[in-house]
Amino acid sequence: MSRFPADFDGRIGEGWGGEPGPNGCHVNVVLGERGSPTAAALIGTFTTPAPGHTPILVVVGESQDSYETVWPPTIMINKATALEERHQTITWGAGQLGIAQGVLDAVAGGLIPPSGDLVVFVCVWIDPGASDESAVRAAARTAVSNAVGMAVQGRDPEDVRSLVDRRDSVTSPFYGGS
Repeated sequence: MSRFPADFDGRIGEGWGGEPGPNGCHVNVVLGERGSPTAAALIGTFTTPAPGHTPILVVVGESQDSYETVWPPTIMINKATALEERHQTITWGAGQLGIAQGVLDAVAGGLIPPSGDLVVFVCVWIDPGASDESAVRAAARTAVSNAVGMAVQGRDPEDVRSLVDRRDSVTSPFYGGS
């Protein structure tokens, strides 16, 4: 009997890593199984970059000629438009490495299989003001680990009930109304 869920397709999770501020990291994760409409949509996103938003296949390695693809195949795309050179470097350097480590942590922890039949899609937010590559890498790793865990295991029903009970008082740091 497999230790993995029977169906990963369409599972969604989100996670935060690091301290609040420019060197923290937020991700959304979608899992898709090869041959599914979900995987097709993820591949469609991978093949349609936009200015400042470049989807990439997550790789690791000391130099370009030694890159290794993270397995399961992982596609990342940035949520914060990366136009400045420093933001691009941190996003596709520290952010990508942290995402790779987070996915590999999920494989090592038995949450997802190291299989080409699964596609991991990570939308990552890295603040344009980020300046600490090590902090961003660690934050991305934590965020991805948390998000994959949520995607695979779901949320604690008590946490969901608490959110429902507080629905009239919830807020957002991006909301300025009353």
